Amino acid sequence: MEERHRMTTISATRAGVTFGSALAITISWSLHKSLFWAIVHGLFSWFYVIYYALRR
Repeated sequence: MEERHRMTTISATRAGVTFGSALAITISWSLHKSLFWAIVHGLFSWFYVIYYALRR
C-alpha cells in the first residue's frame, strides 16, 4: 500500500511540474513573443507563474 501511495505522489508531482512549465511558457509567449524567454520562464515554471500573478 505504501509503494502505491509513493508512486501516486511521484506521478502527481511530475504532472504539477509539467503543468507549471506549460503555463509559464504560455504566459511568457503571450507577453514577450520570444522563444528565448519562453524557455527561460519554462525552466523556472511555478516561480514565474507566481511572480506573474503577483505583478499583474
